[in-house]
Amino acid sequence: MSNLNFQLLPWQQEVYKDPTRFKVIAAGRRCGKSRLAATTLLIEGLKCPAGSAVLYVAPTQGQARQIIWHVLMELGREVIASSHVNNMDITLVNGATIYVRGADRPDTLRGVSLTYAVLDEVADIKPEAWEQVIRAALSDKKGRALFIGTPKGRNWFYDLFKLGQEDDNDWKSWHFTTKDNPLIDPSEIEAAKKTMSSFSFKQEYMASFDNAGSDIFKEEWIKYGEEPEYGSYYIACDLAGFEEVAKQAANSKKRLDQTAISIVKVTEDGKWFVKKIDYGRWDIRETAVRILMAIRDYRPLAVGIEKGALKNAVLPYLSDLMRKNNVYSHIVDLTHGNRKKADRIIWSLQGRFEHGRIILNSEEDWDEFLDQLLMFPAKGVHDDLPDSLSYIDQLAVTSYFEGEEDEDWTPIDVISGV
Repeated sequence: MSNLNFQLLPWQQEVYKDPTRFKVIAAGRRCGKSRLAATTLLIEGLKCPAGSAVLYVAPTQGQARQIIWHVLMELGREVIASSHVNNMDITLVNGATIYVRGADRPDTLRGVSLTYAVLDEVADIKPEAWEQVIRAALSDKKGRALFIGTPKGRNWFYDLFKLGQEDDNDWKSWHFTTKDNPLIDPSEIEAAKKTMSSFSFKQEYMASFDNAGSDIFKEEWIKYGEEPEYGSYYIACDLAGFEEVAKQAANSKKRLDQTAISIVKVTEDGKWFVKKIDYGRWDIRETAVRILMAIRDYRPLAVGIEKGALKNAVLPYLSDLMRKNNVYSHIVDLTHGNRKKADRIIWSLQGRFEHGRIILNSEEDWDEFLDQLLMFPAKGVHDDLPDSLSYIDQLAVTSYFEGEEDEDWTPIDVISGV
């Protein structure tokens, strides 16, 4: 390791030197997870005989490329014999191979015998990738694995972490926060804390597994005001009623559940002025008409519609109306970003409301919206209007830190905490 000049932080050295077969690390952002992953893969690969393989897995192929590829190429430049960026394979000087893959394509992981695997951003990986593919690939060589990531509630990553806390010789877990990286200026962490929601900060920086509790949105956070003079409009559509419409996409008489269309002006400093949220239980044709009217009246930079069967049902009507009325706008696919609806709403809206960065139009009636927002996430209470508003985050991301977005939308925004 010293010959390769791998330099690890104290917490990274502690984890690397531990002989436990399955290691689980819950760590805050910018803690140094990717460097530990790359170092481990290179060393484990070099310890293998020719023809062996080690594996790196991220939630998607795009994330795998973005997170680890360049780190591997930089750290391993003296021991890499060849690399294929299209296939995402690296051959080391000893003949071993490092596979870099996304868990969104699980079939590409089958049939490979592994000596080591690193699963990164585990909270966003479906457990089936481990249970049905990777675990079996480690069996014949009694391979080992490293699970790393930042928590996102108490999902299967939490279960693995708890397993590592038990008296099990094969499993061990560690918890580290962003503060455990001495290269991060403490004042930067404190600055982030002032602009993020408390929930977001605890999860992203302190690596907390806590779920969002009740009283997520407080009435005193709600601000009203007049429309700012400058800014750009965006429209986000949360279309309800997927199940039946997916079966009868061309049936214009089929009525949808509650659909919501959020119309928001975003200012240069990233504040949202919510002009209105149009909502109702409309059929497909009326939904298309409502969206067209919003486009005509506000000339948005983009209109976002959640990708899926219902968008496919509405879009032909909307496209036809736009042609007939000579009214056009850029239509963007909205995605759930590997997040549950509740998490998406919290991440997008909680910090912004808490810090006064969402202003509601004082000329509109907001009773229905506030009923849904302030009771969120109570069972049996609709959340269509807050969900629609949360999608604006994908259309108008205000980046306060430099960074790249991966193909499945992971915006960096200190206000929302994403």
